[in-house]
Amino acid sequence: MRARLAALAACLLAAAAPARAQRPTLALVGGRVIDGYGGAPIENGVVLIAGDRVVAVGPRGAVPVPAGTDTVSTEGMTVLPGLFDMHVHLKLLGHGAYARWDSLYKTRTADVVMPIAARQLLMAGVTSARDLGAVPEDILAVRRRIEAGEIPGPRLFVAGAFIQRAPYEPYEAPFRWGVRGAADARRKVQRLLDAGVDVIKLIDQDQLTDAEVAAVVETAHRAGKPVVAHAHRAAEIRVGLKHGVDNFEHTGLGTAPAYPDDVLAGLRERNTSLYWTPTISPLFVMHHTAEQFPERLDDPRWREGMPAAMAAEIRRSLADVRALPYYALVPSRVPHAARKFQQLRGTGVRLLVGTDAGIPTMFHGDATWREMARWVELGVPPMEVIQAATLWPARFLKVDDRLGTLGAGKLADVVAVRGDPLSDMSVLREPSLVLKGGRRVR
Repeated sequence: MRARLAALAACLLAAAAPARAQRPTLALVGGRVIDGYGGAPIENGVVLIAGDRVVAVGPRGAVPVPAGTDTVSTEGMTVLPGLFDMHVHLKLLGHGAYARWDSLYKTRTADVVMPIAARQLLMAGVTSARDLGAVPEDILAVRRRIEAGEIPGPRLFVAGAFIQRAPYEPYEAPFRWGVRGAADARRKVQRLLDAGVDVIKLIDQDQLTDAEVAAVVETAHRAGKPVVAHAHRAAEIRVGLKHGVDNFEHTGLGTAPAYPDDVLAGLRERNTSLYWTPTISPLFVMHHTAEQFPERLDDPRWREGMPAAMAAEIRRSLADVRALPYYALVPSRVPHAARKFQQLRGTGVRLLVGTDAGIPTMFHGDATWREMARWVELGVPPMEVIQAATLWPARFLKVDDRLGTLGAGKLADVVAVRGDPLSDMSVLREPSLVLKGGRRVR
């Protein structure tokens, strides 16, 4: 037995050799390790880290911890890769009225609002996040500050401005870019690409011409960037499928009771080559907050890091959630959401965890675990849920060579929670430890 363990340890450390630029600096010892690949958890495991990289992952007896290595006991905990949230809006913090929020904070978005959201996400174990709608200059500035270590936050993958027919309201023009004609669509997408975005966000594509949608998708794909599109209406989905959109967003925000057969057939044809971020929890969270447990808003955690006046403003805006324009159709949408979610699962499209964090009642600090818990309630096996927040987002973003799983050579983005998310996903609500690039941030 000892010989077998020694051989396993030698293999693990040999595989890690290219990643090990220095001696191990940190060991997480004794916890149950979920590595993100979908196999059985490693009981009494060790995650060995050198600098910002994982050196080895394995059972305690198979991964020796060198003398002098800083050791953290994770006994009684589950250790897993840092989470991705694939649909957030850092410019929003849960306020009930978009226009008023913009009037109050549009000049403070990059220096006050977004850093609050970024820190809340990171403290919740979200070490990577995809922001799908903001003034490009704001979100790119915050991404640079996070990368420079000036402010805490997740690794950001950003879309910048929405591409659509026209802004809904005049104040939205800086982050909702209307297009008129294929040439204009190409120019605007190229502006975003030149600025450094990671993905192009297309909405209301059923209101654009075929030439305009084709220009958006072709320009993005030529640059190697994916296109994300709204899927509120069947017509939006049809247009997106026709033009090769890579990832659809949202489920249940329309009032139709089910997806039409032709749409489901198109999704089945794309199967796992197509990604979908359901953002299923906002309907349920908003409904729960409005109708069943408004006391949720008394929990101080949602306002962590906020100036008192900002927190008070948000709380006032949510004094009667049922009166919000955003809420008007929620009660009629909730009964159909579960069916639509199950229809999507049945097509074989690859589902990703995303939350729409920042919209009314969806706070960055507790959105991600709520989405994951809702998936379990809807029948998704917990291990698949975890992969939808780790492995598959990394694959979609083409960063799975360094993120999304725990293995030798991967960046040491790690979360540890007390308890077992495979039996109770809500344990993710309070991480005991969060590492980003090997550095403990919580």
